[in-house]
Amino acid sequence: MTDVLRRGRASLAFAFFAQGAAFALLVTRIPAVQERYGVSDALLPVFLAAVPVLAGAGSVATERLVRRVRPSRVLRWSQPVVLLALLGAGAGGAGQVAVLAVALGVFGLAVGALDASMNMLGVSLQRSYGRSIMLGFHAVYSLGGIVGASLAWAGAHWQLALWVSYLPVVAVLLPAVLVGSRWYADGGPAPEREARGDGGGGGGGAGGGVGFKLLLPLCLVMTFAYIGDSTVSNWSAKYLKDVLGGSEQLATVPYNVYMVTTLAGRAAGDLGVRRFGAVAVVRLGALVAAGGFAVVALAPGPWVGMLGFTLLGLGLCVLVPQTFAAAGRRAFEEHGPGASDAAIARLNIFNYVGFLIGSPLVGALGDAWSYRGAMVVPMVLVLVTLGYARSFAAQPDRYGGGHERPRTADVGRGSNGL
Repeated sequence: MTDVLRRGRASLAFAFFAQGAAFALLVTRIPAVQERYGVSDALLPVFLAAVPVLAGAGSVATERLVRRVRPSRVLRWSQPVVLLALLGAGAGGAGQVAVLAVALGVFGLAVGALDASMNMLGVSLQRSYGRSIMLGFHAVYSLGGIVGASLAWAGAHWQLALWVSYLPVVAVLLPAVLVGSRWYADGGPAPEREARGDGGGGGGGAGGGVGFKLLLPLCLVMTFAYIGDSTVSNWSAKYLKDVLGGSEQLATVPYNVYMVTTLAGRAAGDLGVRRFGAVAVVRLGALVAAGGFAVVALAPGPWVGMLGFTLLGLGLCVLVPQTFAAAGRRAFEEHGPGASDAAIARLNIFNYVGFLIGSPLVGALGDAWSYRGAMVVPMVLVLVTLGYARSFAAQPDRYGGGHERPRTADVGRGSNGL
């Protein structure tokens, strides 16, 4: 049984890595995609907004789908679709906007299913392990993002066609994730939902008992965290160059620094949760992130601004993984494993909400007021997280003072029946 969990953890970590690489390959080559297809500046925001909107729809669909099938099956088949859609986005040419629309539409729907099912498996494995491991999965996602962004830089540097950049990556990752999917481990016992065939309508397994009141604080934290993240990803380069007077070359550094510090923070974060508890780690992360935004807003020059973006990576990195873990744990405590999956699918929608809000919010405030002032808004929102920190605590009577413990009945079998 230990071997099943160990293989399940390793294969899921690779799925997180592959998704981080695929997503970075798409978003970092948006200018090349726009140029290849001849998408106008007016139409581009529509395409970009459609991806998170459809991802939200994919997450909603996943909540319903996992009432009948294991989350591991959703992950097994959604990840290849994401990779093929990425390749499809690079395969079209000038004037073939419909090809791009279909590719991005499929990508968005599949990403929603993929994000939801990956985090469902991560939370259930954490419950089976009895200790914090979620930050480690998200650290591997960040590593995949760094690798994907580096490959995208190489493709742009050597002026490779999009499909030439994407094809070798998809050719390597696609068979690898299909092979790895043999060892995905659902953290609960084999569900009765396949045999029952009624959509899981009975009991807590369906997740129908998960009320919005239970998830509301965590939904807000997820939204605020992604508003902060999208602020960095969309505005750090412009801010360093236009507001702080950095060079164009230096302006490319803040997001790279942010990704590296995000990776470092997540790699060490599980140890912090095990030692100090999730509440303390979330509070510290929120304070560090708020401090990062304050440094960015007040920075007299680009190097001080770089320090702010470094702090942002270290602070924001813990919020999202711990929010998924807390949602799954609270729903499980109230209603059982099926409710945990439903809660994660619903919570996952709010990462796309934060992404959709963050970039236009900062842009509008920057144009109407100032970009320095605009940085105060995500700072305040991150500080609001402190008021919801208690939502990250486990029930002491069930988990021994805030730390999870393994439940033998919940140690799942591999998705291939192991």
